[in-house]
Amino acid sequence: MNRRECLHLLTGLAGAALASEARAQGGEQRSIPTIEPPDPSPKTPSFKLPAKSCDSHTHIFGPASRYPFSEKRPYNTADAPLEAFRSVHEKIGVERCVIVNATVHGTDNRVVTDAIAQSEGAYRGIANVNDEMTEKELVALDKAGICGCRFAFLKRLGGVGDMGKFQRIVHRVAEFGWHIDVYFEPGTIAEFAPILSALPTPYVIDHMGTVQAGKGLDDPGFTALLDLQRKDEKCWVKITGLERASPAGKPFHDAVPFAKALIDNAPDRVLWGTDWPHPNVKVMPNDGEIVDLIPLYAADAKLQQKLLVDNPARLVKFT
Repeated sequence: MNRRECLHLLTGLAGAALASEARAQGGEQRSIPTIEPPDPSPKTPSFKLPAKSCDSHTHIFGPASRYPFSEKRPYNTADAPLEAFRSVHEKIGVERCVIVNATVHGTDNRVVTDAIAQSEGAYRGIANVNDEMTEKELVALDKAGICGCRFAFLKRLGGVGDMGKFQRIVHRVAEFGWHIDVYFEPGTIAEFAPILSALPTPYVIDHMGTVQAGKGLDDPGFTALLDLQRKDEKCWVKITGLERASPAGKPFHDAVPFAKALIDNAPDRVLWGTDWPHPNVKVMPNDGEIVDLIPLYAADAKLQQKLLVDNPARLVKFT
């Protein structure tokens, strides 16, 4: 049995144990899907990232023994801990990152803040928050290196929810200078555009707005994103998730024109990330191959510097 097969077996065992635990707590019968682990052998990319390059969208899972997964988690997963996280970044050449707390950890943000505390200033974080959090709790997160919070408007991650609470949270965190991360269902940017444009703080749209490359560059969902990105100076977009956008699969080249269009549209408000360990993907990418896509959509060295170094440093205030 090779290493990847071992990881698949461990994931299945971890998922079964977590599902059993969830049923035991409260007696509720709830089917929780188990997701695939990341590729354990990232390739050394041919493209060399510039110094102080930032992975602006990445996650840490567990270890569950220290950072328990939420009982209301939408999926089960094997641990993808800080040690593995660091190993991947070392292999592909990442020096800085923004850790987005995953839904599996609920509003327990310690997995992120503990990693930031060990990073010597190289990490910042995006928290999961709710309207019940006290001012003291938000202040503590801010001091711990949190620079934003995330809202996932996806059915599989809980749906839209109470927009009144969303507005209250946004206005509270805006006082700390945080930005908002937003994750949408495909084709829904246009309906959210008026809400986003009225926000009091910058917002970052995850995974290129969940564009579907098979629909083409003229798809109304994608042109709505370009229009919002062009008109609203508060709008940032993450060049992540090409593997999610691509119906063709590896090497995901059919998603490259969409990344290029977004970068050309607003080169000062785009960010790059791996999305490691790639939760809920149909085709598991290799992180070294993700890095090698960069020069295909950002061929110019000045664009690469903005995308990978200058833009994230400006948004999350790396010193």
